[in-house]
Amino acid sequence: MANKKDYLKDVVKHIDIKEHNVVSLVDSMKHMAFSARDLNRAAQIYDMMLNDKECAVILTLAGSLFSAGLKKVVYDLISNNMVDAIVSTGAIMVDQDFFEALGFKHYIGSPFVDDNEMRDLHIDRIYDTFIDEDELRICDDTTAEIFDNLEPRPYSSRELLYEFGRYLENNGGPKVDDSVIYAAYKNNIPIFVPAFSDCSAGFGIVMHQHKNPEKHLSFDSGKDFLELTQIKMHAGETGIFMIGGGVPKNFTQDIVVAAEILQEDASMHKYAIQITVADDRDGALSGSTLKEASSWGKVETTFEQMVYSEATIAMPLVAGYAYHKGAWKNRNKNEFQKLFLKEKAEA
Repeated sequence: MANKKDYLKDVVKHIDIKEHNVVSLVDSMKHMAFSARDLNRAAQIYDMMLNDKECAVILTLAGSLFSAGLKKVVYDLISNNMVDAIVSTGAIMVDQDFFEALGFKHYIGSPFVDDNEMRDLHIDRIYDTFIDEDELRICDDTTAEIFDNLEPRPYSSRELLYEFGRYLENNGGPKVDDSVIYAAYKNNIPIFVPAFSDCSAGFGIVMHQHKNPEKHLSFDSGKDFLELTQIKMHAGETGIFMIGGGVPKNFTQDIVVAAEILQEDASMHKYAIQITVADDRDGALSGSTLKEASSWGKVETTFEQMVYSEATIAMPLVAGYAYHKGAWKNRNKNEFQKLFLKEKAEA
């Protein structure tokens, strides 16, 4: 029988958009058809967001993105002031980014393996990617440790992910140079995970609350919604760059309606692009078009574009195009995290 080391040997490497100037390639797609032309328009719209001095950019992330090699793309968006807030699934931020920040890796694998053997070897599979289950347990335990050392009260996911960044800072820094959580912590970019229990942090909160039944912290999803809505109200004009769909997509679209309820004159998201492989014909959210979102009063239809492509192909092209066009060099930093740090200081 094979052992774990036979499978966990070839490390997934994150693509670096800075190394590949794709501007001429993406520009040439304007004269093609189908998804190529859609991708070109999406890249142009993202560049428009960055050129618009009044526009705040919200990035949403769903799917197994960082395990697949896209982590450095998001790290570079943060480091180069190309995004102002992030809404993500928990798995991406905790099981993948924080996991690697602790010094662990994702490995190149194959879908053509015996999954019963994988279970016996404590190897978890994400299609053609492998993860060491024993290392994931350490990640679970670390989140519980963070929770155990915080004041017992309700927290938004933004607050807790800021504490994850602080934990890395206080423990010698991340073991990698491209941690998204740590970069967001250092650059005052808030990260929201509306379904925070659905990841390693969920196992951590189970351990924490079981250990501290009378006095423990909890996840406040209502506070998540309020805080991101406050960012919308503070920013005014917003653009959304969505990878995948799911909860992050709906959560971010819904803040327009929430802001309108609170202040009556909130504007729809001025710009919107989505990269997805989901179909719209079953009526489900992940594949629902941005034009459909307009019927709900969430997205304007002037500058919106769906790109039907798998994220590992399309995201580096769209993000790389905007990076090499360079509009980010002239953007003001919003640093929305400071809105909440100021509130905490004044409390």
